[in-house]
Amino acid sequence: MPAFKPAYLIHGDDHGRIAERRARLRELAERDSGVHGIELFEGERATPAEVAAALDAMTLAIGRRFIIVDGAERFKDREMDALEAALAHADADTTVAFFAREEGRLKAPPRLHAAVKRAGGDISAEQSVKPWELPRWAIGQARALGLELTPEAARTLVGHVGDRQQRLLRELEKLALQLPPRSILDAETIVELTAASAERQAWALADALLGGDVAAAIGALLALRAQGERAAGLVYWMSARLRQAHQIAHALESGQSQAQVRAGLRMPPSAADRLIASARQMGSARLERAICLVADLEFASRGAGASAEDTALLRTVLAVTAA
Repeated sequence: MPAFKPAYLIHGDDHGRIAERRARLRELAERDSGVHGIELFEGERATPAEVAAALDAMTLAIGRRFIIVDGAERFKDREMDALEAALAHADADTTVAFFAREEGRLKAPPRLHAAVKRAGGDISAEQSVKPWELPRWAIGQARALGLELTPEAARTLVGHVGDRQQRLLRELEKLALQLPPRSILDAETIVELTAASAERQAWALADALLGGDVAAAIGALLALRAQGERAAGLVYWMSARLRQAHQIAHALESGQSQAQVRAGLRMPPSAADRLIASARQMGSARLERAICLVADLEFASRGAGASAEDTALLRTVLAVTAA
């Protein structure tokens, strides 16, 4: 069982991470047989005076008291006298955890920081990373988990997974469980391992449409339908890829170089080059017709049964690859 400190202050502007820390700390306390109960101070009860009164109150229960205070970002320095005194003389079998979701001027006051330190507690800052700093942050997190991300792989991970730090960390933790220690991950590996199987197959279907590969497109379509993917989801992936390709083709036809177009794509260079080549081969006019065909598919598949969906999907695949 964990050895709890007398006090904790978890603060910062990464509210999602703070919520995770709060849930985790509460879970640990609930599982600890030495904790006889958890007292929550939220909303109007989460004031320095209320918490101080709770710390000063006598209890006949045997075991550790655990007090969770949510909303410490609203505390004011001028209100801290009683709470400072209560923390300084708190019972040895009491733990109090303050959580402050900071934003703008709402911050845990300096006197709370000092009081937690004097009580022998821990202070943790959970700060959001700026979007442009996320790739470097991801490289550091990966290294702590025993993995090495190339700079391109880190940028690809952020582009593929999104800019939520919790989601990025979960993906890195899953990769650390899948791969041997000290594995070096490139951008292609990130794309392969962080996409769901349905998503990978949906992109394979869309790319086969762009390349005019009828056999590959039908194979991907049958695999997706066999695992229960509905037409609505497939229409989304097909339409998204075709529209992306149309933008690329239009940019190329307007005089942009391949390097300029590639710089605007959030994907590994080799995948970007394949997409650019397919877009150039089809051209903007053919891609416009393909987008219209997929739009017709979306309309035709509304409320349709599985058999009608299969027929509509197959006809659209054949029409797009022949467009």
